[in-house]
Amino acid sequence: MKDKIHQLYQKMTEYYSGDPKRIQHFVKVHSFAKQIGISEQLDNDTMLVLEAAALVHDIGIKPAEEKYGSCSGKLQEQEGPAAAEAMLLSLGFPRKYLDRICYLVGHHHTYHDIDGIGYQILVEADYLVNLYEDQCSPEGIKAAYQNIFRTGSGKLLCRTIYDIIL
Repeated sequence: MKDKIHQLYQKMTEYYSGDPKRIQHFVKVHSFAKQIGISEQLDNDTMLVLEAAALVHDIGIKPAEEKYGSCSGKLQEQEGPAAAEAMLLSLGFPRKYLDRICYLVGHHHTYHDIDGIGYQILVEADYLVNLYEDQCSPEGIKAAYQNIFRTGSGKLLCRTIYDIIL
């Protein structure tokens, strides 16, 4: 299945061709998600779902911008699952993974009722990147650390990257 992740990485790069900001965002989220997933010792199926979801988590931006002229988090969640499913199916991803991947794409900006380690890790990885890209204040970083991060590996990365002193 590693070849499927590689193919998806390529397909997402093509999807966002000419938009280095979006490409670099999903690459960084995928990298952090993979690192946290390995550190948290996820099983192979959960890891595959996590990696695929990390790569396509923002796929809803393009259809949201086309339909609504906006790419708010809620619109990304609304438009993302169908686009993700179409791309995953085109690459021959097994059906057994699609529902969960699409669920994660449709909820990655929803921070309550997180139902599983893969979901938690995706949120943490996206936060690690967004805190930097959005130039979050030290107070905002501490608040995110306290309110969002739950995994030991995600907390460690956040403390290390942002030099948080608790």
